[in-house]
Amino acid sequence: MIRSRIAGTGSYLPPRIVTNDELAQRIDTSDAWIQERTGIKQRHIAEASQTSSDLALQASRRALEAAALKAADIDLIVVATSTPDFVFPSTACLLQAKLGVKGCPAFDVQAVCSGFVYGLGIADNFIRAGTHQRALVVGAEVFSRILDWNDRGTCVLFGDGAGAVVLAAAERPGVHATVLHADGSQAGILSVPGNVSGGRIVGSPFLQMQGNQVFKFAVKALDEVTRETVAAAGMTLEDIDWLIPHQANVRILEATAKRLGLPRERLVVTVDHHANTSAASVPLALDEFVRAGKIRPGHRVMLQGVGGGFTWGASLVTM
Repeated sequence: MIRSRIAGTGSYLPPRIVTNDELAQRIDTSDAWIQERTGIKQRHIAEASQTSSDLALQASRRALEAAALKAADIDLIVVATSTPDFVFPSTACLLQAKLGVKGCPAFDVQAVCSGFVYGLGIADNFIRAGTHQRALVVGAEVFSRILDWNDRGTCVLFGDGAGAVVLAAAERPGVHATVLHADGSQAGILSVPGNVSGGRIVGSPFLQMQGNQVFKFAVKALDEVTRETVAAAGMTLEDIDWLIPHQANVRILEATAKRLGLPRERLVVTVDHHANTSAASVPLALDEFVRAGKIRPGHRVMLQGVGGGFTWGASLVTM
């Protein structure tokens, strides 16, 4: 049976770092207030000239290098993003061109903060079907473009970045199981309720969030989908070596690990220095811990996403 494994990881963060203290000079907030409620100390912000495909390109190059592959070896590109370069063409097609290749399918996935897990599940199914051998799966975001920087309840939470993995066909399973869900009736608690019509913005172009409702929904959803995924893989929670939830808020991360009965030392936390990078957060965290030598070959990693839509999902992976 053909399965898929993660052959390489990569990530990229824009050089510019914005600290809580810098934000406190512009809006009514403080480093202590932000850290107490979110665990976030800083975030990376893209330059005006940098797009999601630019960030994705750097992360992809590093993932390809880690996998000892060239861009021409890839036969599928999936980019998860809520902040595409354009309405169309897709960010995946733009990334493909920047990688200097053509011909293979390339498309975007829009599941907000669950996007990378959605993309991983899609690519895994392509490989299992035997139609493709090596996929590039990327999460890339420039969320700074859709924030109201006068709204202290939202602008302090997010940052920009990209993470990528190369998924390759293998005899031994790497991706054991992926479970995905959505509930469109919850769209109102986290959204950017605007669009472009006739050259004008209709509605709001800024992210809007009902924080308390998102917190409750996220913890419950991540707990339930993790248990579903473990069961689908024929394993137990004790088989998980590392838990990588979507890096939204340290309180959500810790509450999820507690509900699952997993010790704090198995929980991957990068939100303190990345902030919430939406679809990029899970692959960013994965790459950081892989390159630090903490996540090693043979470790079982539970990847979790939850975001606007509402969408949520999880994937159990052996590295």
